[in-house]
Amino acid sequence: MTLDGFFRENGKAALAFSGGVDSAFLLHYAIRLGADVRPYYVKTAFQPRFELDDAMRLASQLDIGMKVLEADVFACPAIVSNPPDRCYHCKRLIMETIASAAAADGYGLVIDGTNASDDLSDRPGARALAELGVRSPLRECGLGKEEIRMLSRKSGLFTWDKPAYACLATRIPCGEMISSDKLIATEQAEDFLRGLGFSGFRIRMMDGCARLQVREEQIQMIIDKRQAISDWLKKYYKAVLLDLEVRNG
Repeated sequence: MTLDGFFRENGKAALAFSGGVDSAFLLHYAIRLGADVRPYYVKTAFQPRFELDDAMRLASQLDIGMKVLEADVFACPAIVSNPPDRCYHCKRLIMETIASAAAADGYGLVIDGTNASDDLSDRPGARALAELGVRSPLRECGLGKEEIRMLSRKSGLFTWDKPAYACLATRIPCGEMISSDKLIATEQAEDFLRGLGFSGFRIRMMDGCARLQVREEQIQMIIDKRQAISDWLKKYYKAVLLDLEVRNG
């Protein structure tokens, strides 16, 4: 099946929209085909502000209304206790929130941006998608991340080279309770590094310390700016550590 064929058969759908590479391209393509696809962004304590800003910017670029919903992750013990399948419970909460709002708006089908490159064996959230009947057109049509980036660039979408991003909760070790303070510390710390020009990195919590994972080509930047980084991050962490198992994507 092609995307054209998918949207010929499913011309009306609600899109779980994050403002990332995949959902941005899917929204653009659906609009170009004339499909009635409405984007829904679910705001939780796990998403940093820049994700919502990017989603709003993309929706504005495509001249389409985006509905912003809110979900309280702290009201779900199965999420904040941070078990190995936390992503399942979080994804289910998000998709149920979208499905409920979409149904009220007259949209019976919910789609998302899961692509053919995603390894579903390592994604507990994929189980929630299957249980709720969420369709993934990019995956169903065999489109992987690199092709989506290439097509996004050709389409003039600013998201084409946006680094992959996992929610703030992934910075907290599995089994450690998630709190608002930990999420705020993570967001503030990563915003600081982003402001220094870093991209595609993570700052993970480890026994009260900040564990920096950066791309290989940015290790020297860390060394050059180590004092400023250490001084700033110690507002939230007792020590700053550099992980030599570098990120390359």
